[in-house]
Amino acid sequence: MGDPVNLNKARKARDRAMREAEAAANRAKHGRSKAEKANDRREEERRRALLDGARKEETPG
Repeated sequence: MGDPVNLNKARKARDRAMREAEAAANRAKHGRSKAEKANDRREEERRRALLDGARKEETPG
């Protein structure tokens, strides 16, 4: 048989790992300079415009 597992410790470790992952994502999202944010915004707008430009027009009927 396997070793007994303390479920409270397992749950807390899982929650801690999830919080750390969320914190890392927030650091990447919010820990940037104004120029980096503007560059990302510009890149996203360019990508969206390219995608919308390639959209096929639908004809009713």
